[in-house]
Amino acid sequence: MQNRKIIIFLIFLSCFVASFAFNDSASNLSYFEKSESNPESVAIQIEGDPFTTMMKVLTHKRCVNCHPAGDRPRQGEDSHIHYFGVQRGADDHGVPGLKCKSCHGEENNIYSGVPGAPEWGLAPLKMAWEGLSRVEIAKSMLNPKNNNGRTLEETVKHLTEHELVLWAWEPGIDVNGNQRELPPIGKEEYIKAVKNWAANGAVIPEE
Repeated sequence: MQNRKIIIFLIFLSCFVASFAFNDSASNLSYFEKSESNPESVAIQIEGDPFTTMMKVLTHKRCVNCHPAGDRPRQGEDSHIHYFGVQRGADDHGVPGLKCKSCHGEENNIYSGVPGAPEWGLAPLKMAWEGLSRVEIAKSMLNPKNNNGRTLEETVKHLTEHELVLWAWEPGIDVNGNQRELPPIGKEEYIKAVKNWAANGAVIPEE
């Protein structure tokens, strides 16, 4: 009888320890991504909070330079006003005679140092990010009045697949032959963060 009590106690203790270990492990997988292979939650651990990870990229100069608050693009590591008097223009791709594509091709020019990617141009003025906080940028990004009526799914697709967005991780060299600064978060980690953030309700924190 005594031996039976000892055995039952040991079984109970083993279950308790296993349960504790499982809960502790699960707490480290707070964010999930939906995938085509498994539409249910697929745990993908990333560093920190997905919103913070995502916004470290979207507030970086590689993005904000093309989301200016006025009609002049920004450029360079110090985000100075674009040289040569370049203007936004009616279609966000420059004024007649000085279109963005006059200098910017569909890929970086390794000889001149002029950057390039498909559809090179400015984000619409209603999507200006310059001077905004990360929360204000996120709210604007999800506002159909500002994002050309995109749904959340379409916004995620734009943020993770558009070639001009992904150019940020392949910015090439500048006119002085120096490598342009990359965003502080790697491309794959950024993409996972955007998808995790959206899959969990695209929650925007308070300031």
